Amino acid sequence: MDKDLYFVAVKLLLRDGDKLLITHDVFGDWDIPGGRIKKDEFNAPLEAVIKRKIKEELGPGVKYKLGKTRVFFRHERKEQRLGEMVRIFAIGYEADYLGGEIQLGDHHDKSEWVDINGFKPEQYFTGGWLKGVQEYLKVVV
Repeated sequence: MDKDLYFVAVKLLLRDGDKLLITHDVFGDWDIPGGRIKKDEFNAPLEAVIKRKIKEELGPGVKYKLGKTRVFFRHERKEQRLGEMVRIFAIGYEADYLGGEIQLGDHHDKSEWVDINGFKPEQYFTGGWLKGVQEYLKVVV
């Protein structure tokens, strides 16, 4: 039996009351803030990886209170930098938005606060991101 290789990522389901922050990347896909663990972060606490990713993607001024793990994602996509399909296993943490200006990083061109009560994730997401967001909404709505 062949073993599979995955990138590992941490994602932040950032909430402001009933609003969930989603981001759109420059490659044309909707996403959840967060991303992959770097080689030199193997022994780092996942909270530190989340802090780095949020600073990169949403700016240094965003404040949040990290909650518990809510969902796991398994996503497959074409990696723009590698030109090949990759698989990503991601851990989704819920967090409360405490304020601060959102300043998108280089890899995102827009963000949107969506109301979880009427949100239709299939209008935004595909693949594993869609399945994970749908699973999350089942738990919190």
